[in-house]
Amino acid sequence: MFAPDFLLIFWIILLIGCIILIIQLMRGAPFLPTHMESVLNMVALAKVKTGDKMVDLGSGDGRIVIAFAREGLEAHGYDNNPILVWLSRRKIKRAGLQDRAFIHFQSFWRADLSRFSIVTLFGMSHIMSGLEKKLKKELPLGARVLSNAFRFPNWELADKKGAVLLFENIIRY
Repeated sequence: MFAPDFLLIFWIILLIGCIILIIQLMRGAPFLPTHMESVLNMVALAKVKTGDKMVDLGSGDGRIVIAFAREGLEAHGYDNNPILVWLSRRKIKRAGLQDRAFIHFQSFWRADLSRFSIVTLFGMSHIMSGLEKKLKKELPLGARVLSNAFRFPNWELADKKGAVLLFENIIRY
């Protein structure tokens, strides 16, 4: 039989997990790991150039940030789930990429994305319109945006590989 303290801890952890999931759904999307094939497609479609910096919006377990850092880029990820931020940072340290892979415990909605030339995301339909406006306002000319499965309402698709969609030539306001 379980001790009463164990049951209390179990219910507290379950409640915290439910609260985090609700917050994630309200702010964007829940964590769904991107298939490694899609990660590799993102790297290929990004056409990485010297001087590029990339950011993954809703970086989850860090797999996309790590993949781009392995290509030699300064790679950043934003996530508002403290457990996933911890896990990502741990994976980055194990991979020895602390000098070029960084995970921020912050909502990407509040982040300044103007220094990034490559943006990756696995969003949901209900955030794409607002995100399109934010990216159009902040990204530098020549930026490439790679979305896993979800389209932006007003941007023309430049290329596609598997489920990964590439948007480029975004004109700022």
